Amino acid sequence: MFTGIIEETGVVRSVKKGALSAVLTISASKILTDTRVGDSICVNGICLTATLVTPDSFTADVMHETLTRSSLARLHSGSKVNLERAMPANGRFGGHILTGHIDGTGVIRSIQKDDNAIWYTIRTSDQLLYYIVEKGSIGIDGISLTVARLSKTDFCVSVIPHTAAKTTLLYKKTGDTVNLENDCIGKYIEKFLTAQAQPDKISRLNS
Repeated sequence: MFTGIIEETGVVRSVKKGALSAVLTISASKILTDTRVGDSICVNGICLTATLVTPDSFTADVMHETLTRSSLARLHSGSKVNLERAMPANGRFGGHILTGHIDGTGVIRSIQKDDNAIWYTIRTSDQLLYYIVEKGSIGIDGISLTVARLSKTDFCVSVIPHTAAKTTLLYKKTGDTVNLENDCIGKYIEKFLTAQAQPDKISRLNS
């Protein structure tokens, strides 16, 4: 489990592409102080397993399913990525619950300055918008953010200077694709309520 509080931005050192998969090597420093092979690291919102750890980098495999459903396929040598270690049981819960299993992607429609803040408007699918609520939480490339506005086709977040400077948001531009993870609590509640109201439907979905 992750919290969406980015610990540092890393830099992709290399991308080795397979037929339908990839192996990423990412330069980092802070998150490697206690990271071991087999540990989970959230990379742009996606939970990856460290398969090799050196003093200044780690390597992770990316399977076909992950490349298909995320923006990781667009990474290249030199790309900056948001990094967060899995939350320790005695850690501070500064953001919200993130699993590192994204629901899909969105596209940045506009970026606007608002005094000291920056507004990002993101277009995404109806399926993802269904679970987004105004003033609720959303994971954008692994960053825990608050939904400030919501429409039928997109949503907006307002980002403070510290968040922009400490994450990859500062480097984003209109048209870029971002990974999105809805609040998992809402999805669980919906399934439980659907199971009570429509038990036959849930039975079919699980079969």
